[in-house]
Amino acid sequence: MLLDPTEPQPAMRRPAKRVAIVDDSRSIRSWLRHVLQQDKRLEVVGEAGDAETARKVIKETQPDVLTLDVQMPGMSGLVFLERLMTLHPMPVVMVSASTSSGSDTAIQALSLGAVDCIVKPGQSVSKLSAKDIARRVYSAACSQYQPLLKRSALQPVAPLEAEEKDGAIVLIGASTGGVTALETVLATMATDGPPTVIVQHMPATFLISFAKLLDRKLPHDVGLVDDRVPLRRGQVRLAPEVGRQTELVRRNGLWQGHLRDDAERGAHCPSVDALFCSAAPYGHDVIAAILTGLGRDGTEGMRLLHRSGAHTIGQDADSSVVYGMPKAAWEAGAIVEQLPIENIGEAINSAVAAHHRRRSFAR
Repeated sequence: MLLDPTEPQPAMRRPAKRVAIVDDSRSIRSWLRHVLQQDKRLEVVGEAGDAETARKVIKETQPDVLTLDVQMPGMSGLVFLERLMTLHPMPVVMVSASTSSGSDTAIQALSLGAVDCIVKPGQSVSKLSAKDIARRVYSAACSQYQPLLKRSALQPVAPLEAEEKDGAIVLIGASTGGVTALETVLATMATDGPPTVIVQHMPATFLISFAKLLDRKLPHDVGLVDDRVPLRRGQVRLAPEVGRQTELVRRNGLWQGHLRDDAERGAHCPSVDALFCSAAPYGHDVIAAILTGLGRDGTEGMRLLHRSGAHTIGQDADSSVVYGMPKAAWEAGAIVEQLPIENIGEAINSAVAAHHRRRSFAR
């Protein structure tokens, strides 16, 4: 009997990724173990309820990925993460309560190098959400740890003289690993440049915390997209996760965000494809970048933007935590240039300057 080459064979099966769970709640540890062990690609090899025990578990079990509680007694998850990333860097998925304080701390953790963050369950967890959690932990286990880059000081950029009407716009999509990637890119983008709209896959409370963090760290005006409010130069706006997709329209020559009900209930809300596709009719005025992330969200939108004349940029494999979204767009032929994360901000500046020169020449 011949074996079906499309089916995974026992001899070819890859070893399961080893997971250690760190959480002071025994019930949460039990829940996570149950969720993760439903995925045959994962094996829970250890548990810990505090930082001291966690150090021993990591040393003894050598896990491929660690799930880490944000709030723990004694040494907090954030302090433990900082020390771990200095002494024994490895993929970490933070586990956070969906509260304002929990979200703020989770975003700090992602900024320190954690790969992803999942929300602690309420009274029940659907099979779909449990499957998604296991998928994200597995993705983190397969990710490549990226040491934090030193943030380059923002160089003064001469003001651009182009009018806002019928001007350029910068669009960025990111997912797993996107917090540090976006910080790196935005830190080198001109503060007087065209409006920038970002889709980052994460829950609503995390997005609010992330926008506040960026607004504190960067000289740009950072916030969330408001429905039907014109976007201005120097603004950075994140698509909110409110059951509505963020799209773009042009009214009287000005870009506006439009929050559309997510009737399709797609896999991602906010969706990179929804944002990118909406801007495709104005592709000649768009500079779009797709950064680290799991899956294919953004590939179709990037393909349409590329076809309509947009300048499209993708993060390269070596600097991506998860080379999924940029890989899919690259293989679809939708990327003009593929670059390390530390070069993407300057590439966006150059594309904006080239757009300005084309407009000036056309006048």
